Amino acid sequence: MPPQIVKRRSRGFICVNAHPEGCRRNVERQIAVASEARPGPAAPRNVLVIGASTGYGLASRIAAAWGYDARTLGVFFERPPDGDKTATAGYYNTVALHERAKRDGLFAASINGDAFSDACKRETIAAVRRELAPLDLIIYSLASPKRVHPRTGVAHNSALKPIGQPFSSRTIELDSEKVVGVTLGPATEKEIADTIAVMGGEDWRMWIEAFAAEGLLAPGARTLAYTYIGPEVTWPIYRDGTIGRAKQDLEQTARSLDATLAAKLGGHAWVSVNKAVVTQASAAIPVVPLYLSLLSRVMREKGVEEYPIEQACRLFADFLAEGSAPVTDEAGRIRLDDREMRADVQAGVAALWPQVTTENLRALTNFAQFQRDFRNLFGFEVKGVDYDEPVETDLSLD
Repeated sequence: MPPQIVKRRSRGFICVNAHPEGCRRNVERQIAVASEARPGPAAPRNVLVIGASTGYGLASRIAAAWGYDARTLGVFFERPPDGDKTATAGYYNTVALHERAKRDGLFAASINGDAFSDACKRETIAAVRRELAPLDLIIYSLASPKRVHPRTGVAHNSALKPIGQPFSSRTIELDSEKVVGVTLGPATEKEIADTIAVMGGEDWRMWIEAFAAEGLLAPGARTLAYTYIGPEVTWPIYRDGTIGRAKQDLEQTARSLDATLAAKLGGHAWVSVNKAVVTQASAAIPVVPLYLSLLSRVMREKGVEEYPIEQACRLFADFLAEGSAPVTDEAGRIRLDDREMRADVQAGVAALWPQVTTENLRALTNFAQFQRDFRNLFGFEVKGVDYDEPVETDLSLD
């Protein structure tokens, strides 16, 4: 395919294409942050990131590679380019990461496949044995609405619902940009179970057990998965809803894996509670777009705003680097959401929350930034990119 002009196309609020140059610049910006944050002490050398193409997974891979010269392997499920159809943003992100890693003399390899499947696990095990054995660190950062169970073949679909009773609140209707009321009915027992099957800890455990069985974990090997807690205003739909049940399962898995790794390898397993950020998943959760728009305003005013790459750099410097002293909360969780959950930040959000209307949405919140951050995920509205210029879209990961 010859170069083509790529303009943002949307279905509703969601972008259905991606801009390769915008994605490349996003990756370069994150690499710059990680490179500048280099604190010096050694960190894990051989790192596997499961769910490595966007968001916290991509940021973690960049922080490991450009912050500590780690050898990284990423696993993800992304659509490559097809004729005049662009690839997904995660695909272009990884192309950019590979190109920059090659230029900088860093080892970076990737596997594009269904991380829930046994076939993908076998392919990853073979790649680790060839290039990264033994693994020092495995980061589990999958975000998927569906999982086909590798043992039963049953397809499980997650649900964003409260449990026990309906939930009513306010949110931003992203298509119309109106502040509206929203009511969600309670989940069924099947929906709860399906959400746990997709977003809980079972697949994470399968990955760790598979590497342990193959003798591919280093002494002191560590693993962590990402989670979110958030403020009470989001709890009915998040922490106390179907997603929360899945995250509870994830935390139970972390405790079990931690005990096993500690006994066998002197290793550890944690969940890291991260800050709320704009992602495809978070934009789909009722209440969250309004919360994020207010949170962004308050945190920027206080000078404590963070994106995934800043969080990932803090994770490595404070918890994973040699000489760091990992401090966890009473439940054994790493808390990277400490700045979001500061009392003054949450008080600022709470004070503005009831005042927001459709008419004053842009004046009282940072909704415009929310929109830019969301479109940036797909490589659009990125500073410095000329969207009238043709770009090469038929890019290869090889």
